[in-house]
Formats: sequence, structure tokens, C-alpha cells
Amino acid sequence: MADVEGDGNSVNAGDQGTPLRLEAAEPARKVLDEWATGLAQVIESMTDQLPEVRWASAQPPAPVSEAEAEFLWWEQPLSGPPGMTVWLMAPQAVWEHLGSLTLKVAGIETAELGESKNTFFEILGQSLSVMARGIGSALGVEVSCVNGKESAAPAGLRDWATVSIQLQNQSLPPLLLGWSEGLLNLVAAPPAAAPETARKAPVESPLPAQGGPAHSSQSSRTMDLLLDVELPVSISFGKTWMPMKEVLKLTTGSIVELNRDVNDMVDVLVNHRLIARGEVVVVDGNYGVRIQKIAGRQSRLGAIA
Repeated sequence: MADVEGDGNSVNAGDQGTPLRLEAAEPARKVLDEWATGLAQVIESMTDQLPEVRWASAQPPAPVSEAEAEFLWWEQPLSGPPGMTVWLMAPQAVWEHLGSLTLKVAGIETAELGESKNTFFEILGQSLSVMARGIGSALGVEVSCVNGKESAAPAGLRDWATVSIQLQNQSLPPLLLGWSEGLLNLVAAPPAAAPETARKAPVESPLPAQGGPAHSSQSSRTMDLLLDVELPVSISFGKTWMPMKEVLKLTTGSIVELNRDVNDMVDVLVNHRLIARGEVVVVDGNYGVRIQKIAGRQSRLGAIA
């Protein structure tokens, strides 16, 4: 493994010139461990199958043409300090399988390649949001995904990881994940004081509104059907059971004790069905909920019934 030396905000590989620096930097390992867990949870929520996701530092990949259809590239810039970008390369066997499996769970038995691709982008977008939150925690600032695009990583990128996905008894070809040098430098040696602009970075969609898979004219049929559906969203802080005689005694100032600890996550209900759990936050003087865990795909599909 390479030696990691901190010099200000820089991270240098050892004398042998090996680029295996993601694994050598403990804060980066923590971020990628959390991301691997998040990716597994996202895949489970979309396919009803919980995969085993592992990552390991890797040598830079051989040059691959962006035009080769079997590889899908995604470039994801992050908000906050400049120079933070993530690249991911997925073989067709991965994005086609995960995309078609997700659509099959949704009731679409036969999916075109474009639909599978855009459905995979949905999985990717959710998982990269998990990574952005982990990076934000490491830096002590708010970090989110901003408009990305289909684009291969630049030549000379040194910090790479392979990502293996074991789905039940099927091993998928590994993904390749690359970090910009600026991103690794910041995560490995966070600045003492983050810029105020980074702390107030707006949360934007991880996928672009124009030309991106989430909102393009080629988006999957499932998304086309759901995008305009309006559903009631409510937050459940807890429940309790009370005899009618106790209910009738309630007056102004009465306290009703709920079956939930003050530190427990609250339930996010859509159309009276549980779809997620999260923590209560305050946003511009209003209550909100930061999603921490997504419910299973069947629960979420049931919410639109």
C-alpha cells in the first residue's frame, strides 16, 4: 500500500509511484465504505434484492473510448470547494442488468436498452447523493451533487477504485470509480475553516434537467407515468393507543406520550404508506426531514396505488 503524507491539503503517493491512495487515506475509506453500503441499499430498494457491494483501490484503467457502447461513463461534479468531481464507468452487463431488473420489479417485463440505461441512472443518482453527504461530513460543509453528464474521466486521473456487486448468486462485472485529485486532497486533509459559500451550497439534482436521464424525453416508462402524480406526504412522529375516556379528558396543555424515543428517526409517509425514515431538521424556520433510510421498493410502489 502507498504511504500517505499530508502537506497542507496535499496527499502524495509513496516512492514507488503507486496510485492506490483512496485505500491509504482513512477519511476516503470511510466515505467509500458508507457509499458502498448506500449503493447496496439503493439497489435493494429498486430491485428487492440486497447485494453485497465491495470496493478496492485500483490502478488507472486502460484508455477506453467514450463511443464504445458497452461502457457507460458518468461525470459527477460536487458542490462546495472547487475541484471535487467523481467519475464512474459501468460495463453494459451491469447497467443493463440492474436497469432491466428494476423495471421488471415495476412490472415491465421487456425493456429497451435506453430504458435500462436511464433506470440505472436513477440508481446511480441516488447512490452518488449518499457519497456527497459522506464527503460533506468529512469536510464539515454541505456537499451535494450538481449537474453531471455522460463523460469519460480525463487522462492522468490517478485515484481509482473497483466496485464489485454480488447480486444473490450472480457476480456482476466491476464498476470503476475515479476521484479527482482535488477531491481526495480535501477529504484526506480537510481545511480548518470551510468557505461560507460552501456551507450554503444549494442542493441540486444529481442528474441534469436538460439532456440528463432523469428528465429527458428518453426516460423510462415508469418515470414517465409517475412524474406528474401528486400524492399527500406526511411525517409520523409516533403513535399511541388511548381509551376513549382518556381522549375525552384531553384539554389545552395536555401531553400525549408517543411510542418513539426523542432520538429515533421519524417516518415519512406518502399516501399513508411508509417510504422512508429520517431526522427532523429546521430549514429557513420551517420543519423538514433529512432522509436517512429508504423503505423497500414494494412499499414505495404501494404508495402510488
